[in-house]
Amino acid sequence: MLPQDSHVHSEWSWDALAGSMEETCRRAVEIGLPSVAFTEHADLTPWIVPPDAELPVQWHDLVTGDVLSPPPLDLDGFRTCLDECRGRFPELRILSGVELSEPHWHDLRARDLLACGAFERVLASVHSAPVADGDGFTEVGVRFEDQKPAEVLRGYLAETVRLIEEFDHFEVLAHIDFPVRRWPMDAKPFDPTDFEDEFRLVLRRLAASDRILEFNTRVPLDPLVLGWWRQEGGQGISFASDAHEPQALAREFATAVHLAEAAGFRPGRDVHGFWTAC
Repeated sequence: MLPQDSHVHSEWSWDALAGSMEETCRRAVEIGLPSVAFTEHADLTPWIVPPDAELPVQWHDLVTGDVLSPPPLDLDGFRTCLDECRGRFPELRILSGVELSEPHWHDLRARDLLACGAFERVLASVHSAPVADGDGFTEVGVRFEDQKPAEVLRGYLAETVRLIEEFDHFEVLAHIDFPVRRWPMDAKPFDPTDFEDEFRLVLRRLAASDRILEFNTRVPLDPLVLGWWRQEGGQGISFASDAHEPQALAREFATAVHLAEAAGFRPGRDVHGFWTAC
């Protein structure tokens, strides 16, 4: 049996334009997942968008001048859809969740959302980075246009350390290698050993806080990083497709399971729970 997919987006995430909670649940049943966590985006940081950025038509109303302001999560609509899907798919365990972006920058807003949402799965992530002149923020991948790739990744990992140290109200760190998704094709290929010290610091702080590392398969986590997590005292992992459309659910999970086992992690007694170190 495949493990739970603990990081999935549906139409209730503002950027999941092809998302569908109902179709994702149907897909989960088809492939035999025990459970799925819909961790919808709560992106709290407005982004400055480049002048030449080609944005989906659906996002045009979110942009004022050169600033894109992600809309708040529609909790009422999200809950109603969850209840309907739980009724349609009783054989599937469906968890409510949220992915908080930079919650350590927006502590009060993040904690208010958690208090109202009563989520069963809480992820935290870094998606943003300061723009070149330091006046505002943009999506991390945009910084590759004016900054060396190594500097982008090191800045991202340093901010991830601050997230772990400054915000207590989450259980899973999402996509520790997020910038790798936009790694420039004309740059030196990404090699995690070039950033071992920085990765290990994040992992050490995460392990000390007794939290979970996400094995995100959208761009599969390098096995070296997974091994460092175990060496730094990491006690658990979650599996995450980060799917924004139904067909991406549990992508590459079979391979991820083998890599997790090789790193010393095993499923627990609860098929809906995290894998733990053995």
